[in-house]
Amino acid sequence: MLPKHLLRPILFSLGCTLAFQAGAETADDTSTPEQVKAATALQGQLPLQELRNFTEIFERIRSAYVEEIDDKTLFDYAIKGMLTSLDPHSAYLQEDAFTDLQETTSGKFGGLGIEVGMENGLIRVITPIDDTPAEKAGIRAGDFIVTLDDEPVMGLTLSEAVERMRGEPGSKISLEVRRGDENELLSFTLERAEIKVASVRTEMMSGDIGYVRITQFQEHTGAELKKALQKWTEDGQLNGLILDLRNNPGGVLDAAVDVVDAFISSGVIVYTKGRNPQSELRFEATADTVAGDIPVVVLINGGSASASEIVAGALQDHKRAVIVGTQSFGKGSVQSVLPLTETSAVKLTTARYFTPNDRSIQAQGIVPDILVEQSEVTPYEERYYKESDLPGHLSNPTVKAKNDVSEKTSVTKESASEKKDSGLLKKDFQLYEAHTLLRGVSILSPVRVNASEG
Repeated sequence: MLPKHLLRPILFSLGCTLAFQAGAETADDTSTPEQVKAATALQGQLPLQELRNFTEIFERIRSAYVEEIDDKTLFDYAIKGMLTSLDPHSAYLQEDAFTDLQETTSGKFGGLGIEVGMENGLIRVITPIDDTPAEKAGIRAGDFIVTLDDEPVMGLTLSEAVERMRGEPGSKISLEVRRGDENELLSFTLERAEIKVASVRTEMMSGDIGYVRITQFQEHTGAELKKALQKWTEDGQLNGLILDLRNNPGGVLDAAVDVVDAFISSGVIVYTKGRNPQSELRFEATADTVAGDIPVVVLINGGSASASEIVAGALQDHKRAVIVGTQSFGKGSVQSVLPLTETSAVKLTTARYFTPNDRSIQAQGIVPDILVEQSEVTPYEERYYKESDLPGHLSNPTVKAKNDVSEKTSVTKESASEKKDSGLLKKDFQLYEAHTLLRGVSILSPVRVNASEG
């Protein structure tokens, strides 16, 4: 038998419905008109034969399964199976998983620093988070985690796998990973750490090109971005901006909207469509724009998902940025977290995202305007004799005197800036291409002057 507190509602609905169907022929019918009316409404909502099947299977498991399993565990299994069978992102969040979700959204949690998803029964790495044990160990986007501490992940739910990867800082865990271009499994031993995700990282590159790396969309991401942009525009020229969303798994929707709002002053940013009218939302830009005329290049790749794709898609549709890199992940669905108790909730897919031009991101992603595969920059050293190398060459009358202090200072400053960039740009071809593109735009565009300079 089912537990009484769960059995009573089912038996009530079944009994009342059957009584109503039998009418006057049911002598023992004691249902009130209100109960019969409720049962009739319920009959149209709940599949009674399937409920009977469920209770029969439940009882068979309780009585015949090789090991005894308590009722609560069986119901938890049933709920998990129902949700995980819907799509890869719906889940039953019990205490640990619910806490993990809250910690991840706030930007601080304990573990390895891997954003993961489920694919063909294995755990697929969507992206390693910057400056975490996973990223430092060499875990890559697209890797499949096959075992955790020598235990296969096949058969685990996504939440169960994440729970195993989480743990006390300092504790260790071993992973076996299948990588597409490797013939054998790769083994890693990682030491868990307290993961503090810095949402926004900024750097000024040569040519007055601002570089902004958003690792994850958190509650304050939009405010942090706007603060950095305001500082740059107040302190001096900003000839262009590189917005790096590569390997950014997403996060808070409102944060993505705030980021787009920093660059456009009107129009739709994103909207959602679902079966429930409450899941249909529409977000529009405001006039509070801090970088409305700065040339922007957005970097994306296969690890850019969800909120990252919302930002890239909106800026692309508004022709406000050039999208560079490779096609994004394609997670265009909305998950609503519906609390059940203080320690549990249901994460349910309730809608799809659409860009301003009515494009669905789901299973399609954002296709970049300029396709650039990742690689290292390897300059080819060439040596040519020039006019200045020839003995007795004529001098150039327009070259400034060598003792021109302002010229020397300017050259020294620019050289130092380029030297700082060179190491990063040589290792990151996509960033190199984005930087080169913006340098070209800044050369062709009129010089920007601060508003404070009149």
